[in-house]
Amino acid sequence: MSLKKSRFFAIIGTFALSFLFHFAYELLPNFVFSILFPVNESIWEHMKIIYSSIIFYGIIDYFISKKFHIEYHNFLFNIVFCSFIGILIYLGLFLPLYFKFGESMIISIGILFITYIIVYIISYYVLMSEEFDYSYLWVLLIVIGYIIFGYLTYRPIHNQLFYDTHHKIYGIKKRN
Repeated sequence: MSLKKSRFFAIIGTFALSFLFHFAYELLPNFVFSILFPVNESIWEHMKIIYSSIIFYGIIDYFISKKFHIEYHNFLFNIVFCSFIGILIYLGLFLPLYFKFGESMIISIGILFITYIIVYIISYYVLMSEEFDYSYLWVLLIVIGYIIFGYLTYRPIHNQLFYDTHHKIYGIKKRN
């Protein structure tokens, strides 16, 4: 398998994980899942889907790459960079449409798929570029990303990005 073909499978795999991760906290509500997966329907909480899907698929991708002897560079940087850039790309595409037309599941899912296509095109070029290694820094940045998500899950900023319009709340829904 080539690196190009592996990026195609990364798009599909990450997109599939996104659907699983959307409902993960609902299925198993706990502290760890509240940090990794969305706890409500706010725009901010859905950014966890992109972040976690790219990172978790990165782990799967590592084993696929080893099994098929796919040559690449900058693996950890690629995961970190793609997870952060994926959020920015999604928000850049989604927010103008959201503010113009309102909420639409078809638009949200379509933009998510387009985001993953763009992310994994970028990923291909990152993995093909000259090697540089700051492995511990990239792992630290992943952890910092989850610390930010966790903090803002339990202490959301009161603006439209963090507001769950379905349940009319900020943060975690109260369980019955």
